[in-house]
Amino acid sequence: MHFHRDKLFLIAGPCVLEDDALNLRVGEHLARLAESVPGGIIFKASFDKANRSNPGAHRGPGLDDGLAALARVRAATGLPILTDVHLPDQCAPAAQVADVLQIPAFLCRQTDLLEAAGRTGASVNVKKGQWMHPEGMRGAVHKVRASRDARSANDVAVTERGTFFGYGDLVVDMRDFVRMREACDAPVIFDATHSVQRPGQGTGGASGGAREFIPPLALGAVAAGADGLFMETHPDPDHAPSDGPNMVPLDTLDDLVKRAVEVWHLVRR
Repeated sequence: MHFHRDKLFLIAGPCVLEDDALNLRVGEHLARLAESVPGGIIFKASFDKANRSNPGAHRGPGLDDGLAALARVRAATGLPILTDVHLPDQCAPAAQVADVLQIPAFLCRQTDLLEAAGRTGASVNVKKGQWMHPEGMRGAVHKVRASRDARSANDVAVTERGTFFGYGDLVVDMRDFVRMREACDAPVIFDATHSVQRPGQGTGGASGGAREFIPPLALGAVAAGADGLFMETHPDPDHAPSDGPNMVPLDTLDDLVKRAVEVWHLVRR
């Protein structure tokens, strides 16, 4: 698949795969909402959360069971699928199910992982490390593109997800959407949910979050030129197994997305 530059698109779903009932509830909701999004919606969920704060935290179903669950979501909803990969040998099997492989922010400079993702031929979304300047993503994109046959630049996207401000907070520099697009010649996505994360500031050392800032940042990013939005969502974020404090409640997602589409149309007239 190709990431759009001329139609606002959305990547959304639960942080981590849960049971089929939850996965399909979210997926079917997103499939209905996709009719309101010019560039459509990509369903996102992780089969493994490999960088949890605490060693005993829930990580997900793992590669085999997770890919099977994603395949069921795809069959039931018709939505394209995105999932994270953390190791080079996960890329080929993940690409058999997922349309998009996502490189987590902490791994955005891992050459073997980027090249393995590129070799699959799947689209790749690389999230910007929380410590990196926008132009620093040029190298990550080049590694993906250099490892594959000639394809459209729209096969690779980069994602802004905030920059560390001290030890437990992130800030979003709205200039990054212009700077990364120019540096990488790639669609630029805004991760509105991880950008409000508060690493290590939650209960028991887990990451906290401030979901009340998701709407203003998402709308601001669209106005500043983001080509797509990334938002994790859940029917009951406060009881989600991962990243609940910085997820959008599913029953408020539609209104926010439709407002973002309105802003996108307004600034691109």
